[in-house]
Amino acid sequence: MSNQTLNVFMPIAIMMLLAALLFGGALLAAHLLSPKKPGGDKDLPYECGEVPEGSAWSMFNVRFYVVGLIFIIFDVESVLMFPVAAIFKKMNALGNGTYILIIFLSFISVLLEGIAYCWKKGDLDWVKSYKRTTKIK
Repeated sequence: MSNQTLNVFMPIAIMMLLAALLFGGALLAAHLLSPKKPGGDKDLPYECGEVPEGSAWSMFNVRFYVVGLIFIIFDVESVLMFPVAAIFKKMNALGNGTYILIIFLSFISVLLEGIAYCWKKGDLDWVKSYKRTTKIK
């Protein structure tokens, strides 16, 4: 390696060394300055002042996770619409407005189809209703 190549990578090496020293110094300071009083309230599962009740192994309804995942998916996809809306005026001035509008509307239609599918499937209901398949006589 030439001397010029080493000079290019020297700032990166210095920053890595400084980051490692800062990390190690923070760990050392935390170890030296933190109080060491085991026992008592420190052994409880919660340190927020609440007395734990019951077992930590409780059953959660999977509906919370499904609704949460659906929200995250559509939230992230809706955030992707903001950059397009921000440059739409400039692209329209350049003559690409119709193309951007078609792409934008197709993206929104995919989102609406996804929401309609989740709604029809019943994934957006907190309490899932079960339809009876046999008639009572």
